[in-house]
Amino acid sequence: MCNAAGAQTPHPRDGAAVTLFKVLTRQGKKPDMAHANREEVLRALDQIIDPVSGRSVVQQDIIQGLVLRDGNVGFAVEVDPRRGREAEPLRLACERAVAALPGVLSVTAVLTAHQDAGPTVPQRPAQPHRAEPPAPAGIPGVNAIIAVASGKGGVGKSTVAANLAIALGQLGLKVGLMDADIYGPSVPRLFDIREKPKTTGKKIIPIEKYGIKIMSLGFLVREDEAVVWRGPMVQSALTQMLSDSTWAPLDILVIDMPPGTGDAQLTISQRVPLRGAIIVSTPQDLALIDARKGLAMFNKTQVPVLGIIENMSTFVCPHCGTESHIFGHGGARNEARKLAVPFLGEIPLVPAIRETSDLGIPIVVQAPDGKEAQAFRAIANAVAASVAIAARQAPRIVLE
Repeated sequence: MCNAAGAQTPHPRDGAAVTLFKVLTRQGKKPDMAHANREEVLRALDQIIDPVSGRSVVQQDIIQGLVLRDGNVGFAVEVDPRRGREAEPLRLACERAVAALPGVLSVTAVLTAHQDAGPTVPQRPAQPHRAEPPAPAGIPGVNAIIAVASGKGGVGKSTVAANLAIALGQLGLKVGLMDADIYGPSVPRLFDIREKPKTTGKKIIPIEKYGIKIMSLGFLVREDEAVVWRGPMVQSALTQMLSDSTWAPLDILVIDMPPGTGDAQLTISQRVPLRGAIIVSTPQDLALIDARKGLAMFNKTQVPVLGIIENMSTFVCPHCGTESHIFGHGGARNEARKLAVPFLGEIPLVPAIRETSDLGIPIVVQAPDGKEAQAFRAIANAVAASVAIAARQAPRIVLE
């Protein structure tokens, strides 16, 4: 794999994201001993001098994705792409320095490369007759993959994705749910999952709950721990969750996308043949502006939009049953009509959905006969029908 200048760089699959999965999912007995902490690891790495700059690797801030779990340490040494594999002795020195610390059971250090944008980067010559990129491969044993997305955060997308996945399972389908929000995973809390996934040695085994298979980076890090990764590391983590998890057999894999239109969304759109995308929005104009951006992104990547869901549509007073339109009403329906995409339904703003989500028992499980669960099941029926008829070519990026 080459950067823009043509220099050989480490493959993204060798990035810090893979390190995290390999280290944190390692099974086995842990000896009763004090483990090295983050400060001790950084002090050890601060003794390693990069011969190119004459400064320590810590001073240069090239140690990325540092993870410690039960004596297992993983990190990436991020170098200029032009150095490529010539930086292997530096990586090895870092790995040995940390391995020598008391309480360290194993160390996995990998090389990654990052190219900063700048005027000095030579441009590739124009290639007017470039061949189209190959179609992305699917996931063996998974019939259809759909994305649940939003243009911005705070619209309840993850809650919708969780309840939709369970509702699809209640229709008799074999369903999986993948949390693609690397920086702010919500699925562990929504399902009250506190355990780490097991492995087969080569594959990660998704955790099963409420009849569906579930995978999230949040299973591998503490809830209050920030994941500070660059784009290539995020792409590596997403690719591994998609390709190196035992999803099969599934009828539908639901991907809870992060908000916005960045690297994660493009990675998924390019790496797997999405059968379609669902846009979640609240009724207000501010949210709808960003929802349009999300829809435009899927149009550019040739992913069909299965429809729009209006979340927090109507507030229903739990005491008197009076309806109030706190965020407006009907905005998503009108937007769907303007954009000529299906309107999948409305989800009310009620305390029960928030309460069950915080408890880790989604409303379709806690109150399957309630109006809220019925709304999710009606949307699940519409989605299942759309997926069944959405025959399409694999997505390709449109270059303009």
